[in-house]
Amino acid sequence: MYNSNELKNRLANGELNEKLIMLYGEDAIEIQKARYSEAIDEFVKEFGTPQGIGLFSAPGRTEIGGNHTDHNNGKVLAGSVNLDVIAVAAKNDSGIIRIKSKGFSMDSIELSDLSIKENEIGSSASLIRGVAAKLKDEGYEIGGFDAYTTSNVLKGSGISSSAAFEILVCTILSEIYNEGKVSPVDQAKYSQYAENVYFGKPCGLLDQMAASVGGILSIDFKDVQAPVIEKVDFDFTKTGYALCIVDTGGNHADLTDDYAAIPAEMKGIAQLLGCSVLRETTETEVLRNAAFIREKLGDRALLRAIHFFNENKRVDAEIEALSKNDFDGFLQTVIQSGESSYKYLQNVYANVAPAEQGISLALCLAESILKGKGAWRVHGGGFAGTTQNFVPLDMLDTFKTTMEAVFGEGHCHVLFIRPVGGVKVS
Repeated sequence: MYNSNELKNRLANGELNEKLIMLYGEDAIEIQKARYSEAIDEFVKEFGTPQGIGLFSAPGRTEIGGNHTDHNNGKVLAGSVNLDVIAVAAKNDSGIIRIKSKGFSMDSIELSDLSIKENEIGSSASLIRGVAAKLKDEGYEIGGFDAYTTSNVLKGSGISSSAAFEILVCTILSEIYNEGKVSPVDQAKYSQYAENVYFGKPCGLLDQMAASVGGILSIDFKDVQAPVIEKVDFDFTKTGYALCIVDTGGNHADLTDDYAAIPAEMKGIAQLLGCSVLRETTETEVLRNAAFIREKLGDRALLRAIHFFNENKRVDAEIEALSKNDFDGFLQTVIQSGESSYKYLQNVYANVAPAEQGISLALCLAESILKGKGAWRVHGGGFAGTTQNFVPLDMLDTFKTTMEAVFGEGHCHVLFIRPVGGVKVS
C-alpha cells in the first residue's frame, strides 16, 4: 500500500505497466494510466491522503455460450473482458464502508448493522451490505474502508456491471482484511448471494464467476456448491476475428419481471416433475410430459426448457470446437445459440414494449453483414441491451460504422478476453 503521490509516481514511471498490459492491452496503457491517476485525485478530494492506498480492478464479462442456463444448474462458457470497474481504496478504522462512485452519491454502510434494508433494495448500497454480511457469516474478517470507483462497464450492457462491482468490493475486503485469502469461487458465491438476497435480483452464478475467476472458462453448475470450473486454452486474438459487443441503448427499467420469468418457468417445469431445477431431469422426461406441462405452465415454459437442454449441448460443442482449433465450427454453434435464444428462450425483446426491438435490429444488421463470415447472438440477459458478434478483422470498420450509424457513436465495443478476474493492481 502507498500514499497517493507514490501511487501516481508508480503509474507515471511505468512500474505498473506489466499489470496494465495484462488487463487492458498494450495500446491502452496511456489511457489507463490517466484513468487511474484521475481516480487517485478524486479519492484524495473525497477522503484525504491516508498512507495505505491500493488500486483494484474487477472485470465485466462476456457470455460466450450458455444463455440463461446457469440459474438451472446448467453449463456456460464465459470470459472476463477488458472493460472493468476500478477502485482506489484505503482501510479506515470507523467500522463504515464508504464508496463514492463517479457520477453517483456516496454509499455509507455501517458494519454494525448488516441486516437487509427494504429501502436499499435495487441499489449499490444493498450489494455492499450483502457482500459484507456474507463474508462475515462465512467467518472472514470485515472492516471499514474508503473507496473511489469508476467504471467503463456499461450498465445494461450484458457485460454485468453489478457483478463487477460486487467482485470489486469482495476483492477489496479480501485484500485489506484477509490477506487475499477469499478464493475467486467463494467471492462469486458471496456476490451472487448479495445480488439475490439484498439487491433482489434472482440471477444465476455465471456473471460473478466470470468476473472473479477471469480468462476463458467453462463452468458446470450441476453442483452449485462445487461448480466444475475449467480454463479453456484458446487465444481469440489469433483467429483473425474481433469480439464486438453492440450496445443497442435499450432501457432495462421495469424488465425485472421479464428476467425473473425465465428461471421461474424453467424451475416450474422441474417442480412439476419432482425436481428443483431442470438439470435434475432430462429433455426426454420433459417431452414425455409435454401435454401436462403445456396445460399447467403454457407453451413458452416448455420452449424455454427445450432451449436449456440444447444450450447445454451447445456449450459442450463450443468447448470441443475450440479445443480442436475449429473456429468455423465454433462460429456455427454461436449462431445456433442465438437462434435458439430468439425463437425458444424468447429474450430478444420484451412483450410489454413491442415497439422497442433494438436487439432484433442489431441481429438483423449483423446477419446482413456477416452471414457466412462471422457470428452474432443476443448477449447476456436479453430483452434490452446488447448483442455479441465475432467479426472478421477486414470487415471490422464496416461493421462498426454500420452499427454506430444506427445505435450511436461509441455503441460498438471491440473487446478482448483478459486473463484474470478481480485483482489488486498496485
